[in-house]
Amino acid sequence: MQSTKAKPMKKLCKCSCCLNQIINFSSSLDHQNSSNIYNSSTFQYDFATATSSSLYPNTQFTNPESLPTLQESFRSFTRSFPQYLTTVEADEIRASEYRHLNVSSHVFLDYNGHALFSFSQYDHKNGEFIASSSNSCNNSIILKENLSCIEISHVGNNRSSSSPPSPSPSSSSSEFEKKLKGRIMRYLNVLEDDYSMFITANQTSSFGLLSELYPFESNKNLVMVYDHENESLESMKKSSTKNGGRVYSAEFKWPKLKIHCTKLQEILVESRKNKKKNKGLFVFPVQSRISGAKYSYQWMSLARENGWHILLDATTLNPKETDTLGLSLLQPEFLICTVYNIFGQDPSGFSCLIVKKSINGLLNSSKTCSFNGLVSLNDPKTKDGLCDKEVKCKGLDQTDSLGLILIGNRIRCLINWLINALLALYHPHSERGVQLVQIYGPRVKFDRGSSLAFNIFDWKGEKMEPMLVQKLADRNNISLGCGFLRHVWFSQRYQLEKEKVLVEEVEDGGKKCKGKKRECLESGGIPVVTATISFLTNFEDMYMLWKFVSKFLDADFVEKERWRYTALNQKSIEV
Repeated sequence: MQSTKAKPMKKLCKCSCCLNQIINFSSSLDHQNSSNIYNSSTFQYDFATATSSSLYPNTQFTNPESLPTLQESFRSFTRSFPQYLTTVEADEIRASEYRHLNVSSHVFLDYNGHALFSFSQYDHKNGEFIASSSNSCNNSIILKENLSCIEISHVGNNRSSSSPPSPSPSSSSSEFEKKLKGRIMRYLNVLEDDYSMFITANQTSSFGLLSELYPFESNKNLVMVYDHENESLESMKKSSTKNGGRVYSAEFKWPKLKIHCTKLQEILVESRKNKKKNKGLFVFPVQSRISGAKYSYQWMSLARENGWHILLDATTLNPKETDTLGLSLLQPEFLICTVYNIFGQDPSGFSCLIVKKSINGLLNSSKTCSFNGLVSLNDPKTKDGLCDKEVKCKGLDQTDSLGLILIGNRIRCLINWLINALLALYHPHSERGVQLVQIYGPRVKFDRGSSLAFNIFDWKGEKMEPMLVQKLADRNNISLGCGFLRHVWFSQRYQLEKEKVLVEEVEDGGKKCKGKKRECLESGGIPVVTATISFLTNFEDMYMLWKFVSKFLDADFVEKERWRYTALNQKSIEV
């Protein structure tokens, strides 16, 4: 293959990691396919066809042994998605800065927020990758940034203020914090002249802080657009209802989980009857972190026109996607984002609450707030009061260098191939043709998010518990997540299916609601397995997940795993 990208790659890695995978596999592709890279419009037009041909056409895989090899699958994948070969810069970054993803042979598919911390920012000790932690405080962590250390510690003081307070560290760490905030805001395309940024411990802390500051006493109502259970919103719900407000939730149409437009529009526009200028808070995520469904930005415009303040939840965005938001035009009053690493350790990062400066006068000034989630950033190596250092955030720099188009194309190719591959798995000897996997939300689609919600079903059509799937995946060196779909709306056409998919027992007001009663179904949801990818994900990760899921085609797979675990650990385990 005559590729200008392939030459520098060989210098980075000579082991059997993903980088060599691309060099070796792509060299076997014919020159015509490798050089015929679609332009964006053609790529979108042919996308569905390309996805369907990324596996053997019209093939149903009924045996885990019948899956094509990794090499065969990659050849077919790159023939269908030649644009993937233009994203090798991401593999270079993975090979040089995230070596643990290859060394550990562990597939991480539970990414959350923007990946920031790389291998070089962690201590390497005795062949293990560990996060440095503070010896003096259990509530702090130290993150290595080149040769300097950033200490993130929780602030638990009670304060009364008209706006979220900033910590009061030394002058050096104050300067350091200012530089770090500025770097993140530039990355998010948020103007420092218009917004202030406050760093909190996590997403829950950001929502909790805003719920204390927002004047629900006068702007009572709360509208949320989430197709899944989100504990971070609980503090806002309580603040709204405590002050006599109402909590509204958007509904999502089964089975693709699109917003029920008519109902959400009624909620937002109904406020016109109320002559009060400010109606409440409209909490809008750009996309679902569970199903991968994306939502139109026009909902924010409609909410603004009808007197709602807007909180934009950007925690589910892929790197660089804020470039497409046009924040300078939308001007949301609040924005929440998260910056987390890809190690899955806790604590593993921080969250940011960004507040429009022009709205400071609206925030509560008489309430005493407990800012337990607020954190201060200190640089212990600059205690002399000087700051001669440049703040570098490698993860942000890396994604800036890759750009929106490269990252978008890479994620788009991978997530849609995975969907197509999972839907090609069928139980053997099934008269009804029972699919192994059911996917919730958008399926193959050019414009979809990087998250996937699914469940696995046995040959009788009975669902495997998501927690069980997650445990077995972890035992097979694959990290998956679990979620709970909520607010799903079923049309008359799907009423019978509704009784099958919603859980039969849920917590409702502290009491268990048993059986398929109407009230139980209305408040119920769907437990699901989740997979989320990032620009660091490669094709081998997708293939390994496909290979693992295919093992459930063996009716005895779960029982075999139980016995294997018992033999290895000399003790029984419930699965």
